[in-house]
Parts: sequence; structure tokens; C-alpha cells
Amino acid sequence: MAQILTNIYDWYRDLMDNQSDPRVADWPMMSSPFPTLGLCIFYAYFSKSLAPKLMEKRKPMDLRNTLVIYNLFQTIFSTWIFYEYLQSGWGGHYSFRCQPVDYSDNPLALRMARTCWWYYVSKFTEFFDTLFFILRKKTQHVSTLHVIHHGCMPFSVWMGMKFAPGGHSTFFAMLNAFVHIVMYFYYMVAALGPKYQKYIWWKKYLTAFQMAQFVAIFTHQFQLLFTECDYPKGFMVWIGLHGVMFLFLFSDFYKQAYNKRVGRAKREAEALLAKTHANGKLHNGDVVNNNQGACMPVLNDDDELHQRKVTGNGIYLNGGAKTANSYSNGNSNGFVESIQQSNGGIGENGGARVRKIQ
Repeated sequence: MAQILTNIYDWYRDLMDNQSDPRVADWPMMSSPFPTLGLCIFYAYFSKSLAPKLMEKRKPMDLRNTLVIYNLFQTIFSTWIFYEYLQSGWGGHYSFRCQPVDYSDNPLALRMARTCWWYYVSKFTEFFDTLFFILRKKTQHVSTLHVIHHGCMPFSVWMGMKFAPGGHSTFFAMLNAFVHIVMYFYYMVAALGPKYQKYIWWKKYLTAFQMAQFVAIFTHQFQLLFTECDYPKGFMVWIGLHGVMFLFLFSDFYKQAYNKRVGRAKREAEALLAKTHANGKLHNGDVVNNNQGACMPVLNDDDELHQRKVTGNGIYLNGGAKTANSYSNGNSNGFVESIQQSNGGIGENGGARVRKIQ
């Protein structure tokens, strides 16, 4: 047993000291995988267990202004990272067919390595996506997909940063940074309030945009299976499989969440209409609420601020509320859906108007 442990330790030291990129050995968080791995594990525990318990008896926080600032920061940060990837290689001398890693001290090679490190840092700033959900007591939005996506990316990027900070697989990081520009810009505008919704009519295309990203990533990576290239095959397969995995998760999530939810919303509207016609009013507890599951911290259409609790034998809303569902992925990222409920004014007395589900 002692010999086995010695062999494992020797293998680990050889991997860290001799197989990795010596240029990044002394960079922050790069000397060992354990700090990154520990943060990823703590993130999962914090998101699914600790934080929900801490917020259990606390009121949800109003974070609209914080969300605007946060999403603006993420948009600018992603834009800068994307620009640096272009300037470091992908906008000029890098080949989309085969690009080996330049391990030299060439200024462009070092610039690419530094860009990779900042991309690695961005995977931690995305943890705030989850934190804001929890502070708003939206723990139902912290789905398995959300936690997997955000929780595994820092460690995956750390490995690329440690052993191959440049070359072929940085294409996925450049493309992901571009997707995050669009995604966080959308969430910034959405957080500004309902009067800005007309400027983000394109939100329904975000999920398709995300999935197209994953197809482009694994297609670009797996082409090396048929091409001779001086690039570590292990990282090519690792990144390619990430693209396949997230394409599967996001597409399955899209089909399950979107198709079933739209169908359920229509059925609920029909049932609500029939009940209203039959009784002339809404009974205690009758409410259509589709605000479930999401991957990003967004307050769409004042969905939280305009809702009122069910009291007595009737439901009272101030001019009608809008309930929105928002989805993304990844970290980056993701799916965005809005089921809007309008034409409110439902009261206990008098004829009730049924809210139209658009």
C-alpha cells in the first residue's frame, strides 16, 4: 500500500513539475489543482445545501440595481477577454484547422497565456449568478444543469491553463466569451425593467445560440481526429466532450422545459377560463405561476415586484403581473423563455377578467 501511494505521489509530482507549462507555474492558483477543485466542491455544497438553509428564514433581497451593475461588468469583462483572444492569435496568425501551443516567451504567446488565465478567473466571477438567485430566494432556479455547468468549468479551464495555455482548444474559450457578451448584455437590459423589454425581442434565440456554440466547439475540436496536428490529443478530446455534454444537457432542458411548460400554461389558462365562467370568481389558492427553473439572475418584467400574495378568498393584483422564466447556461450560459400574464384586475366581487397568456 505504501508503495502504491509513493508511485501515485511520484506520478503527480512529475505531472505538475515536468509535464505542465513552466511559464505559468508561479501564477496565482496555478501551482496546484486542489484550491480550484476545493472551490468547485464548496460551490456545489454552498449552492445546493448551505446557502438555501441560511436564507430559509430570511426575506428575499431586492437586487435589481446590483444585477444591472453585475451584468454590465460581465458584459465588459467578456468583451475584453474576447478582444484579447483575437489579438493574441485568433484574429490573425492562428489556424482554425490546426494550431499547436506556443510554449515560448514570445510576447504574443505570453499574451495568449495571460488571456487564458483571465478566462479562468471569469469562471469564478460567474459563481455570482448562483449567489444572486439564492439571495432572492430563487433556489428552484439553481437546477442541476446550472450547478454542473458552473461547477465543473473552473477545474476544466484550470487544466487547460496548466498544461496548454494556448493553441487549438482556446477556440472554445474565445467563442464562449463572445456568447457571454450577448448573454450578459441581454440580462443587463432585462434587469432594467419592463420598459426596456422591446429592445430584447431576440431573447428567444439565446438558447439556439448557446447550442450552436456547443456544436461549433466539438466540431472544431474533433477535426483533429482526422488531421495530424502537434497538439495534445487529450485536451482536444476533453474539450470536445464538454461540447457534446452541454449540447445534450441544454437541448434536453430546452425540450423538457419549453415544450412542456408552454403546453401546461395553455391548459392552465383553459382551466382558469372555465372556472371563471362557472363561478364568476377565482377561489382561494387559484394562481397561475410558471416562474420556475432558470440559470441566470434576471428580474424580467417586474415579475417579483408586482406580484401580491393570495389572501382571503380572492387574488388581487395591481393592474396585472407578468411572470417570466429565464434560462441560460454558462457559464457561462442559455435558455430564455417568457410566459407573460396580462390583462389583470381579478377580484372577488363582480365579473372577473381572465389574464391572457401570450
